[in-house]
Amino acid sequence: MAEAVAHRSYGKLVAFLAARTHDPAEAEDAVSEAFATALADWPRQGCPANPEAWLLTVARRKLIDGFRGAMRRQTASDELQVVEDALAAPEPGEIPDERLAMMFACAHPSIDAAVRAPLLLQVVLGLDARRIASAFLVSPAAIGKRLVRAKEKIRRAGIPIRVPEREELPARLDAVLNAIYGAYAEGWTDPCGSDAARRDLTEEGLFLARLVAALLPVEPEALGLLALLLHTEARRKARRSEAGEFVPLAQQDTSLWDRAQMDEAEDLLQRASALGSIGRFQLEAAIQSAHVHRCRSGRANWAHVLKLYDALFALTESPVVLLNRALAVAEMDGARAGLAAMPTLEAHAGMVEYQPYWAARAELLARVGAHGESREALEIAIGLERDPPVRRFLERRRG
Repeated sequence: MAEAVAHRSYGKLVAFLAARTHDPAEAEDAVSEAFATALADWPRQGCPANPEAWLLTVARRKLIDGFRGAMRRQTASDELQVVEDALAAPEPGEIPDERLAMMFACAHPSIDAAVRAPLLLQVVLGLDARRIASAFLVSPAAIGKRLVRAKEKIRRAGIPIRVPEREELPARLDAVLNAIYGAYAEGWTDPCGSDAARRDLTEEGLFLARLVAALLPVEPEALGLLALLLHTEARRKARRSEAGEFVPLAQQDTSLWDRAQMDEAEDLLQRASALGSIGRFQLEAAIQSAHVHRCRSGRANWAHVLKLYDALFALTESPVVLLNRALAVAEMDGARAGLAAMPTLEAHAGMVEYQPYWAARAELLARVGAHGESREALEIAIGLERDPPVRRFLERRRG
């Protein structure tokens, strides 16, 4: 029971406490200790009627006890009462959700830009280093070190972790959008919704994306992210057969796609385009829109898709974009051209453990008749895949 509550409530509890103590690491420690207490107490005494409130109470006490200890080591003052009042009082502000408010608070400009989104994923949304590393194509050890250094810098430099004013939000938006997308993408690896933790992440990502778009309705990238998630979510029912097997995009039954979600995504894209500033999420949503149009109409539009990937790569220089661009090249100019356009492992070492790289390479090698190399690439892809239906799909291709 405690584990299920942890998946659902960890981020909310950390966000609530960190918004009041202005110290994410202290809040994380208190919530972790509260969950440890729950694991010891609940099996003996039974789960409380309101597990989240129980955990919040225990975490508050641990924070206050910690502050009391610090006060005894320093000088008694009225500061302890201020802390106790802050932990009990609601936090004023315009952001209508504790987690979203804390995400903007942790996206402080003084924190290294490369670690802001991973920090939000860990502190506010509760992802561990392994899952964060997977989202950013780095090793868990490397991301763990970056997160530790970021928290130390917050403590040492006294970076104020407070909910920003409305006029400060646009400068922090990129990190918040990247974190929301990372959370949704992690949840998307379980399309059937059988894993409660990942299902919660998908729902949370879509919910937070809607909140940001409503909070900042003239920020085109906020609209673009919501459009991207809606286009992706619209195809959920078609990604698995009735038997639970993986169905690739080109073979999906388009009648199962959610037309209302796709129409909403298209409307958001038009609104974003009218604002006159193109960004990563708008381009990614436009690519999804192009794929949807091709599958529904039966008309090839790979030249259009390739132009979108070119624009996206110019913005991001992402090897994942380069990989997807290579697949578009293969559809237009043949598998050999696609292989030549693929990112190289020498230039992009993170692709070594990226399953879609090896699956795509295997597909293109098979098309040019290099079956031995194709089989080797498939073996690597199968070894890297975590989703059993996708693994079975790859195994059938190998056979």
